[in-house]
Amino acid sequence: MPTTLITGGTVVSSTGRGPADVLIDGETIVAVLTPGSTLLGHDLAASVDSVIDATGKYVIPGGIDAHTHMQLPFGGTSASDTFETGTRAAAWGGTTTIVDFAVQRQGERVEDGLAAWHALAAGECAVDYGFHQIIGGVDEHSLAALPTLIDEGITSFKMFMAYPGVFYADDAQILKAMQVSADTGLLTMMHAENGPVIDVLAEQLVKAGNTDPFFHGKARVWQAEEEATHRAIMLSNITGAPLYVVHVSAKQAVEQLAWARDKGQNVFGETCPQYLYLSLEEHLGAKSEEWGSFEGAKYVCSTPLRSRAEGHQDHMWQALRTNDLQMVSTDHCPFCMKDQKELGRGDFRAIPNGIGSVEHRLDLMYQGVVTGEITLERWVELTSTTPARMFGMYGKKGVIAPGADADVVIYDPNGHTSIGYEKTHHMNMDHSAWEGFEIDGHVDTVLSRGKVIVDDGAYLGRKGDGRFVKRGLSQYLI
Repeated sequence: MPTTLITGGTVVSSTGRGPADVLIDGETIVAVLTPGSTLLGHDLAASVDSVIDATGKYVIPGGIDAHTHMQLPFGGTSASDTFETGTRAAAWGGTTTIVDFAVQRQGERVEDGLAAWHALAAGECAVDYGFHQIIGGVDEHSLAALPTLIDEGITSFKMFMAYPGVFYADDAQILKAMQVSADTGLLTMMHAENGPVIDVLAEQLVKAGNTDPFFHGKARVWQAEEEATHRAIMLSNITGAPLYVVHVSAKQAVEQLAWARDKGQNVFGETCPQYLYLSLEEHLGAKSEEWGSFEGAKYVCSTPLRSRAEGHQDHMWQALRTNDLQMVSTDHCPFCMKDQKELGRGDFRAIPNGIGSVEHRLDLMYQGVVTGEITLERWVELTSTTPARMFGMYGKKGVIAPGADADVVIYDPNGHTSIGYEKTHHMNMDHSAWEGFEIDGHVDTVLSRGKVIVDDGAYLGRKGDGRFVKRGLSQYLI
């Protein structure tokens, strides 16, 4: 097996940083050493097959994006990134593991939905991948199938309080699924928005002639997110099931999570880069001569962007500092403007919901280090270590330590990244929601299980490099 030494860098973990050399044998980290260490009296650098000079740079565990949707059918179309294109873009951005969602719809078998997603991903991925299971139809068959997922390495499932007629589950169905979660240790993930209320508000807006993308954000009011979050917490409390609320965007929803956590409940939440940087007024309300008011369609996602005037973005950063929110994923669900987002011209309800960010999460969160929103260690914790612990991968993923997979990113704090469709963009999209963002840092080198897949502006990987990760139960429960 080839051996590699990463030398001269500063190894950063969730608990500290310091100069260290990292020795890799094949696919595994075998030692984290004092700089300049020798091997049986010999120069270690002269004893390995290759040396990577990380002088002046950070050496961090590969990013883990625990919420992506490659090829997801939605809104009459499908997410534009395949597992091949989406994981390649992830690699460019320093993400070496994704956790995507296998889909079961009402009337379908859980086993069939899982098999379909395995077929989509197998042999296509540039980086390692795992699955959560979407339960879009709660019945006796799907409830019976949930415990069997554990043996398949799938230890979390997602339900929706939104999208009536598509994925929606009522409170009784959620309660039954959470009872299984409590009995088995499976982690319940929840899209927490009051879908029936949102649908009424959206219909009223359209009937009043308010059809532009801006009104997507106006229909999905923060009260619907706060109320659903509280309801999910109460159902979790009744059953004793652990709860993970996805893509939290409203500060009032964060307050509900903090309230439950202060009472000792196993309740967790994620946010996404769009809820830290983008806003209802500046993005969904965007206008230009070229696109008219429809330009905001590129920022249509659910939960929606929130008002900056109401302070949601600042509160998200605060929640990340205080651990009221535990991690940052992307909810990567890309759609092109042409032929996809354009399906909603004249009716915002028909715009496919999603933003593409899998390539940019590590950079965007590092910019929060630069601006003083989070510490360097918290950056690693939010983007790698906690996702590994939350979803049963820690020890092999999320850490630079002996025995871990050699998923390593060498990040240059003195580098620079200009984000945009014509610049660093590798996602299968015809636009970028992050056009014009400037990052004071740069992903220089990416290793996935010991193989260099990105280096010095070149992609060296290939589809099939990634393997399916069988996950254990959550390692983050209190």
